[in-house]
Amino acid sequence: MATGRTHPKWVRCYFAGYDMSGYARTVGPLKWEYEEAELTAVMGDAVKGYLPGRASISPGTLNGVFDSTATSGLHVIASTVAQSEVVMIPIGIRAAPAAGDPVFMGEFVQLGYHAIEEGGAIFANVPFGEWDVSDLLSHSRSKPWGVLIHAKAAVTAANTAVGIDDYGAATALGGYMMYQVFAGDGTATITMEDAATNENAEFAAITGATTGELDCSTVQKGVVDLTATRDVRRYLRWQLSLNTAKTVTFAIGFCRTITAGL
Repeated sequence: MATGRTHPKWVRCYFAGYDMSGYARTVGPLKWEYEEAELTAVMGDAVKGYLPGRASISPGTLNGVFDSTATSGLHVIASTVAQSEVVMIPIGIRAAPAAGDPVFMGEFVQLGYHAIEEGGAIFANVPFGEWDVSDLLSHSRSKPWGVLIHAKAAVTAANTAVGIDDYGAATALGGYMMYQVFAGDGTATITMEDAATNENAEFAAITGATTGELDCSTVQKGVVDLTATRDVRRYLRWQLSLNTAKTVTFAIGFCRTITAGL
């Protein structure tokens, strides 16, 4: 993707079903790296265990403005530590994030929460560790960079628009989708659809790529894995089935597995 030059103000930060972008000052570094092999060793070297071929993935530290607003402030949401959080960081390309833009996403353990005073203001640091070890062996979660399928916005009807071309070809190794539901007024189901040609009538649900019915009157978040042999056609789009809900505000990203283990 040719991104050109963008700006931190177009970065968003979602986790635990909340949009923390209004509080965030910085987030990162967004880490996805493989450790170099050690070719020599001496007796004093520490013994270290790791899984071959597995990357070190972490969103780094969220630094934000301290806010204790009940139910939605950064302090209220982030002050409980040592738990796994579903994190999405969409990056807009010289504009607010839109469908087709890159998104760094994963399920990470929150390591801490530290309130600090700086220049008369109070800020909070929220450090995240690496991908939750309980999900480490998932075939589809070996990379954190996906594509934003639906930018945060309220939706009141099913999707009849065309989709996006995130890779330029079909794939056959599954992937995973991640969702954050920020608000709603009832129950609804969010799914992913694909098509070989980018026309409304051609789109059909991707087997397994569904949230199931959600109560969108409370915040929701999650990761849905596809099987390692699931075909994913070239074009992708979101779909919403409104049950008792009339409106749902959500964001969704998708990461397709391109090659085995990646």
